[in-house]
Amino acid sequence: MVGYDLLYVEFLYYFNIKRDYFECHEVMEELWLEEGRNPLYQGLLQVAVGLYHHRNGNVGGAIKLLEQALEKLEFYPRETMGIDLGRLVADVQTYLAKLHRIEEEPFECYDLDIVIVHSDLAAMVEELRHFPPVGLEEGR
Repeated sequence: MVGYDLLYVEFLYYFNIKRDYFECHEVMEELWLEEGRNPLYQGLLQVAVGLYHHRNGNVGGAIKLLEQALEKLEFYPRETMGIDLGRLVADVQTYLAKLHRIEEEPFECYDLDIVIVHSDLAAMVEELRHFPPVGLEEGR
């Protein structure tokens, strides 16, 4: 079994299952700081924050964060850390292109998925569906 940091697993849970991009930011920032400011973690964090900004009507903030995320993520291998990062990068590129045309073609915020390709990681995220983590606002 491959070991994944619990904060990383929680990030995927909040991103894919709860769709709580604020909590994604909280757990990934904690991991990012613990792991020496890894650019991969920062890029994933920025995707979540970009979606959070768009959901809250801050299109400029969403564009800025998603562009910064792509700058960090697009050079990693397609499959990284048990996820299909290539698919996420492509989805973020599509989302960003739509944001750049939002004045001409308005659209509502929609969720992206981080496709999990490693079975152990998928099982760990699924386990959190049944035994949810305690978030920071709940006293982690």
